[in-house]
Amino acid sequence: MSMGAIELGILLPALAAGLLVTATHVPLGTQVLARGIVFIDLAIAQVAGCGVLLADQLGFEAEGIAVQIAALAAALGGALLLTWTERVWPDVQEAVIGVVFVLGATGSVLLLASNVHGSEHLRDLLVGQILWAQPSRLAWAALVYAIVLALWFGAGDKLGRPGFYLLFAVSVTVSVQLVGLYLVFATLIVPPLATRRMHRGRLGVAWALGAGGYAAGLLLSTAFDLPSGPVIVWVLVVLALGCYVLSSGGRTARNMASSERS
Repeated sequence: MSMGAIELGILLPALAAGLLVTATHVPLGTQVLARGIVFIDLAIAQVAGCGVLLADQLGFEAEGIAVQIAALAAALGGALLLTWTERVWPDVQEAVIGVVFVLGATGSVLLLASNVHGSEHLRDLLVGQILWAQPSRLAWAALVYAIVLALWFGAGDKLGRPGFYLLFAVSVTVSVQLVGLYLVFATLIVPPLATRRMHRGRLGVAWALGAGGYAAGLLLSTAFDLPSGPVIVWVLVVLALGCYVLSSGGRTARNMASSERS
């Protein structure tokens, strides 16, 4: 087998993972920006990570069902907690999310304190291992994402605050194990942020931006032998800045033309 075929066999599943995460997280991220709770994904992802690490400490198989249940249970618990705090303390919800994030992050460090491979586990949680995405994991992730998107676009506002948090928790639990916490945050926030001034076609542009970021980032990281996760984050931000400048320039030109006509 040629080196090109080997690289393609690694890059295609990684790209599929990125596209799956983008498909789900872009619409959720748009809602996160609208609600002003930008750091919720970091908080819930860290809580889900604590569930994964706790299951690992208890000796369960790394990719077994027990680990998935532990991660999902932790994330849902965090989501329900944030649902309650948003109702009781809506004026300080962002601060509460920050506290949950810090607790999750430090909890992960404490769980790994006695683990000789602790730094590796923590790095995997943050940066992810997108290049080693397994087709079997991608299949069940695609199923979960399809259900989330069907509920999101089918039910919409009927889900309410608890429904949003629960769907969010499920999505982030799956995604953080696929691509890592940094890419989860970047995918949720960067494309919606870059397209926030667009009124028509915003979702499609944001999806294209996310897909392009993953594709270009994977190619660049492979070409220069750099960690894929961080490279994808940087490429996403660069593409987002270009998209924002172009959309702002077009808006400015239309406003100037309108002013001249009037």
